[in-house]
Amino acid sequence: MPNRNTPRLCFIGFGEAGQAIAGGLRDAGIEAVAAWDILFPRPEGAALIGAGKAMGARIASSAADAVKGADVIVSAVTAASSFEAAQSVEPHISGNPYYLDINSVSPGRKQQTETLLGAKVRYVDVAILAPIHPARHQTPVLLAGPHAETVMPLLFDELEMRGAVAGAETGAAAALKMVRSVMIKGIEALTLECFLAARRAGIVDEVAASLKNNYPTLDWTRVMNYNIERMASHGIRRADEMDQVVDTLRELGLDPLMAAATSSRQREMGKIGKDPSVRATLKDGGPEMLDAIGKAFKDRH
Repeated sequence: MPNRNTPRLCFIGFGEAGQAIAGGLRDAGIEAVAAWDILFPRPEGAALIGAGKAMGARIASSAADAVKGADVIVSAVTAASSFEAAQSVEPHISGNPYYLDINSVSPGRKQQTETLLGAKVRYVDVAILAPIHPARHQTPVLLAGPHAETVMPLLFDELEMRGAVAGAETGAAAALKMVRSVMIKGIEALTLECFLAARRAGIVDEVAASLKNNYPTLDWTRVMNYNIERMASHGIRRADEMDQVVDTLRELGLDPLMAAATSSRQREMGKIGKDPSVRATLKDGGPEMLDAIGKAFKDRH
């Protein structure tokens, strides 16, 4: 893709997802990329600013500065703050840009955000359907809403993104993202409980072998290491997403017993995952990781 000055992109929220997508687009030749994060003015925002400068993004001084002249606004904040992020930019938007809401929130939250922004933007409900690394901006996405079809040439041809359209109703992409999270993040939480118990009982290998009888295509030692590392590294964010899953299930008329429990376990593991003694074991996993996590659990209770 040749270098170009348009489309002009703006990222509201510059954490893992925002940086990955922005970095991929920059490497693909998109020149005009601006970024804003509420952490930028704080000490903990220094690393985010450094990442933006390293990839050549314009570091905005405010939400208003970030959206100035943007053709595409990408909202990539935490699940809990997606509506507030939209509120922060709404007074400053002009030119009817596309607003790509990639946040992991309920269909109702996306519809609420679309209503807030109104005719100022062409709102698109976007669901990211796989880990953001290593594919970055080419991670598969699902689009929904009245502007999903019209944005496809820009995203999939111009920006070399990948994905499909779920439908013309805002919330259709979010519904898939939220409902699949019941299983994906729920299995992570069950994996943690299962193998912590197995370690305390001294039967980790036996449990892994027994599970393989039921799921012969899975290497349960690898599954254990991967799922627990994800919880330790991203559990707090994943818990916020599971809170949105809880809202989604309630919107669908279901009592979210398992989803609510998953949120609690993800959040607790996310906090434990910040412990240096736990983090030191995540790369290699195995019994040492389970022992460190088990000790951290005991220390907390």
